[in-house]
Amino acid sequence: DGWRGAQRSGALALVLGQIGVRATLIDGGYKAFRNALRADLPAQAARLHYRVVCGPTGSGKTRLLHALAAAGAQVLDLEALASHRASVLGVIPGQPQPTQKHFEMRVWQALCAFDAARPVYVEAESKKVGNLTLPDSLIDAMRASACLRVELSEDERVALLLEDYPFFVSDPAFFCQRLDTLVALRGHAVVEGWKALVAAGQLDAVVRELLAQHYDPG
Repeated sequence: DGWRGAQRSGALALVLGQIGVRATLIDGGYKAFRNALRADLPAQAARLHYRVVCGPTGSGKTRLLHALAAAGAQVLDLEALASHRASVLGVIPGQPQPTQKHFEMRVWQALCAFDAARPVYVEAESKKVGNLTLPDSLIDAMRASACLRVELSEDERVALLLEDYPFFVSDPAFFCQRLDTLVALRGHAVVEGWKALVAAGQLDAVVRELLAQHYDPG
């Protein structure tokens, strides 16, 4: 299989070269590349210094990162790399998450591109972003770094979340589907109460209760 794979790779590289695409073959193939990537990830994570943006759900951490990136700062946007908003309700419609291997490659590529002389801004994350797991070396480096805490009033947090999750506003059925995933954590009666508020168009009230009863206690 290894020989056949090498033959296929060589043939593809030849065809790509003939149509003007520069292709490079890796000794040992994808497995060797994957092993080298995983071996290099800890060094890439450790060579940088981070400013970790912390704060409760809905405080605008992701917006701050986007503003910093627009201003020319170095930003590691883990949620964008994972195609997930990093909460049980964080599924983004129409954007499936990459595989774990692809996610790790995205993270490694981002880390390699950063200048170690300048800080890297990153949002505080738990071990998992949706179904994907952050590399241990990156988690350790982030937890050892300085934090910048962002705080907003409750009214501002509710308004921001309703803006940042427009698909819940426009698709109540999808909102209720995601709320069902919280039954094991919050109980059937509580979730049914939230779904009743969604059906009544009281999304503001649902978001307030989610913050008070689910996100902030967590």
